[in-house]
Amino acid sequence: MERIFLFDTTLRDGQQTQGVHFSLDDKHRIANALDSIGLDYIEGGWPGANPTDSEFFDVPPKVKNSILTAFGMTKRSGRSVQNDDVLASVTNAGTRAVCLVGKANDYHVKKVLGVSNEDNLNNIQESISHLVDLGREAIFDAEHFFDGYKSNPSYALECLLAANEAGAKWIVLCDTNGGTLPTEIYDTVKMVIKNGISGSKLGIHAHNDTENAVANSFAAVDAGARQIQGTINGLGERCGNANLVSIIPSLLLKNYYSDRFKVGIRKEKLKEITKLSRLLDDILNRVPNKASPYVGAAAFTHKAGLHASAIVKDPRTYEHVSPENVGNVRVVPMSNQAGRSNLLSKLTESGI
Repeated sequence: MERIFLFDTTLRDGQQTQGVHFSLDDKHRIANALDSIGLDYIEGGWPGANPTDSEFFDVPPKVKNSILTAFGMTKRSGRSVQNDDVLASVTNAGTRAVCLVGKANDYHVKKVLGVSNEDNLNNIQESISHLVDLGREAIFDAEHFFDGYKSNPSYALECLLAANEAGAKWIVLCDTNGGTLPTEIYDTVKMVIKNGISGSKLGIHAHNDTENAVANSFAAVDAGARQIQGTINGLGERCGNANLVSIIPSLLLKNYYSDRFKVGIRKEKLKEITKLSRLLDDILNRVPNKASPYVGAAAFTHKAGLHASAIVKDPRTYEHVSPENVGNVRVVPMSNQAGRSNLLSKLTESGI
């Protein structure tokens, strides 16, 4: 069975959510919870970008299962990798893995960076080589890759190949604007693999601006990618990121994936995912979304008479998985609509 690696960026990309601010204690609590459940990578933030992230890496949590990862960007033009203070702040964090973001869209290279396409390729290659020389696990986040591939596929692929040839462990394809659809994701990932980059080195980082981030993540896996990046509860800028709380149970409980792939999270740990979701809401002083798949209070709530009556006979009639598998509970509330069926269900639950 092939392995799917799960990369959590709640503490970095999730912190971009409007109104979300993590204290140092918050970041430690979340990191420990992520480590406990068994995430492969925990991206702790961008050292040097703000005091809290710098403090987090100065006194990092003692993780046992996860690889703590620092985030930064490729070196800037006109500086060497040894003399770029922004890159130095990231490497000095001392993490085993380092994730560097770089442009994979020539429009952004021109409009945002204001450098030549060749300069951008050199910055990617030299930065990733620098990480490899330092003995770090180098991860390249190809920002705006899917939009870049649509407008200039040859250059977008050159950016990936530059990182690959420099020794990147992972090359993560980012749908940064969140506007790409699942079929496009699938076809593009297939094309990347066809052009010489192994799927075992490819990751997907999907934003949710069309409500497709989870679907896009699975489309990338179906096409051959083997790392999924996302956040708990789908936190993230604008409309959020791919929701790992929805992705993880599907990988473990749906035969289409569980028969083909293994992940670093044990099934018994899956029972803690509802608790993890609500821990984050508690830290942020947010009301949990009742309609969240798998972990929401309404995910296994049955109100209508037909539903409630069938649930008494066999929960599988209206539940795609058992709530116990994800640490949630089944609820059949009393209501005028359900009447006798609800009463029978409540009596059955009570053993009467």
